[in-house]
Amino acid sequence: MATAMVVCRFVHFSVVLLMFGACAFRPLLRGTGPGSVIDGQLRTACRVLAWVGLASGVAWLLLTTHSMAGSWPQTLDPATLWLVLGSTFFGQVWAFHLLFCVLLLIALQGRGGFNLIGLLSCVLLATLAPVGHGAMLDGWRGQLLMLNQWVHLVCVGAWIGGLAGLLLVLARPDGHTVSVILQRFSNLGFVLVAGIIVTGLINTRVLTGALWPTPLFEGFALILLVKVTLVAVMLLLALFNLLMSRAGHLAILRTSVACEWLFGLAAVAAVSLLGTLAPLVVV
Repeated sequence: MATAMVVCRFVHFSVVLLMFGACAFRPLLRGTGPGSVIDGQLRTACRVLAWVGLASGVAWLLLTTHSMAGSWPQTLDPATLWLVLGSTFFGQVWAFHLLFCVLLLIALQGRGGFNLIGLLSCVLLATLAPVGHGAMLDGWRGQLLMLNQWVHLVCVGAWIGGLAGLLLVLARPDGHTVSVILQRFSNLGFVLVAGIIVTGLINTRVLTGALWPTPLFEGFALILLVKVTLVAVMLLLALFNLLMSRAGHLAILRTSVACEWLFGLAAVAAVSLLGTLAPLVVV
């Protein structure tokens, strides 16, 4: 059951981050080529992701309820689900989260503009911040930790989702000024990486009472080390991508960006596991 929760967290985090990042990436395309084709591709991708997000969100609720109820018949009892949704902090947050999943689906099925879709995906991302370690602290400390976690998720989503958008452009670069898009993404990337590092350090310091938890190669600290290593590899690939773009090697660039994106998803997988582990909190 623990494995199912980690997989569910990974799928749900990934799709929400990608939807937000796709909307955040779109303004970088202005004035660089035909936008209608990319808009159609982004909207189609977001529709698929939104359905997966709703399904994985419901699965997350059921798995969490099962961990409280102890059996599937009790879990699937509407009274139990209603009790979790109405009487627990997770349930109250998740009720709003699922509501915004549905609203986002409606906007994507209709003709809602990307401004509305981006706003809904941003709110959806915000309702992920209180889930997990962010709920460990009470009062203003807990609220600040949730805010910090939201900023962290925004930076991660813009980076990983932006890479997915960049892959769409690189797959069909004809008619696009790829060098301009890459330069804009690189400039934004510096801000995103700085945000990820700073908010990540704050999260670790608040949750563990130290800049790095110990022992280094066990439990929470080990998975955190894996995550940081994956992010470091992404940074090296980002620098390599910049060099390849300036040299005009689009084929190599496509492969490198795809590798960077996959490493990003691997980092999200590590975070999904981290969320199920208890850090040592020093008060």
